[in-house]
Amino acid sequence: MDLKLTGQLLISDPFLKDPNFARTVVLICEHDEAGSIGFVLNKLYDRKLHDLITDINRTDIPVFFGGPVHENTLHFLHTRNDLINDGIEITNGIFWGGNFEQALTHIHNNTISKNDIRFYIGYSGWSDGQLEGELKEKSWIIRLSSKQLVFHKYPSQIWRDSLKDLGGEYAQMVHYPIDPQLN
Repeated sequence: MDLKLTGQLLISDPFLKDPNFARTVVLICEHDEAGSIGFVLNKLYDRKLHDLITDINRTDIPVFFGGPVHENTLHFLHTRNDLINDGIEITNGIFWGGNFEQALTHIHNNTISKNDIRFYIGYSGWSDGQLEGELKEKSWIIRLSSKQLVFHKYPSQIWRDSLKDLGGEYAQMVHYPIDPQLN
């Protein structure tokens, strides 16, 4: 394993057929000899946080579909290590997890913005060597992550903006049809 993927974004190829990952962007939070873990950033889940945790008084916190692994688990990314202890810094001020009770308290008290924290049902996971195989097949495009993309104001635009920022042939991919046979 010679790729450093932790903190990178995986942008799905425009023609990737897997329904879990079609036109998605995944933040890789862990990549080592055991495999890889990440979260799909741009697929909204059909419920909000207050639907899953009933004592939350805010109805504006969305939940995202992090991936098809352990869909009975809830994870979070955030930028507020000053408010939420014990998070793991993935890259440049983006933290994975931390003290869940502190996160909920700050949400409840409106001391953390919904733009500074994102919740995910399930996660995306790859066994050792599996992700490298998908990269060789060109299922994914790798790029550096940024707070602006991970905590995008319009999550549905993350895939498009991630490609457009790369320029050249990648910027053209945003115009490709989902199924080229229908073109």
